Amino acid sequence: MYTDFFGLRELPFELTPNPRFLFLTRAHREALTNLRHALGSAKGLALLIGDAGTGKTTLVRTVLETQLTGVKALYLNNPTLTRFEFVEFLANGFGLSAEAARSKTTLLLELERTLIERRRNGEILALVVDEAQSLPHELLEEIRLLANIETAVEKLLPVVLVGQPELADRLNQPSLRQLKQRVALRCELNPMTLPETASYVAARIRVAGGDSARLFTRGAIVMIHERSAGIPRTVSVMCDNALINAFALDSRFVTTEIVHEVCRDFDLSAPKPAPEPRRLPVVSPAVVTEPVVKERGLLERSLASFSAAPPKRRFSFF
Repeated sequence: MYTDFFGLRELPFELTPNPRFLFLTRAHREALTNLRHALGSAKGLALLIGDAGTGKTTLVRTVLETQLTGVKALYLNNPTLTRFEFVEFLANGFGLSAEAARSKTTLLLELERTLIERRRNGEILALVVDEAQSLPHELLEEIRLLANIETAVEKLLPVVLVGQPELADRLNQPSLRQLKQRVALRCELNPMTLPETASYVAARIRVAGGDSARLFTRGAIVMIHERSAGIPRTVSVMCDNALINAFALDSRFVTTEIVHEVCRDFDLSAPKPAPEPRRLPVVSPAVVTEPVVKERGLLERSLASFSAAPPKRRFSFF
């Protein structure tokens, strides 16, 4: 592989959710804090929304592997189950009896008793559901009812739903309004900005034992960001393939031309140009009316204030 050629200890852009390669943007850091708080303080129902490839699963695995004190979370990453299979999953995951795996009534009785007993011993049992946008409607209703297990002063089973924006759309349906009303914490992951993309690439290469400044040109990073739309998974795919192509060409660094070749291979087209701003109609001075004069006066003042604003500091990639 290209690791020896570029002086790397390991592959830096694998798609597995390895917490060692976790890169925290501001949104990721906020989401990580919210997830830990949701589980550690048993907040009831929490929601993490993010487009495909934005790093939701990596965040969840990071939280679960940090072993929060007193928290034992049951993780479900394939929620396309029947109601019977979901009951069986809960019973096995929380260590309940074989009868609880066959009977929902027994499950609820044993689960509530177990939750109360564990809480008395200072332990929190939680449920984390990944890819929650794929949950069948009946299981979303079951989760709502599970989130209702509580005492007069605290929730007994914190639930975290992690999913793509389609999950948020589903929660806006009238039939799921009761579930939406129970969301105590909500956070969202957005695509990375250009500075964040540059830092993401640099961080992963650094973990793998390399120096990104010696591997990618600035132009290459700009094109990677533009064609990936700031989605971390797509950035990783592009960088990995760019390094493979550079290795094949015996090039010690990735250029814009190499990235462009990767974009052609993966059919990653250039972003559409932003629409031109609407222009005010040209009006003859002889027929200018008072409202138009006022509108143009406001426009002139806005432009004057904009031009007077201090310039933003340019970003240095590495």
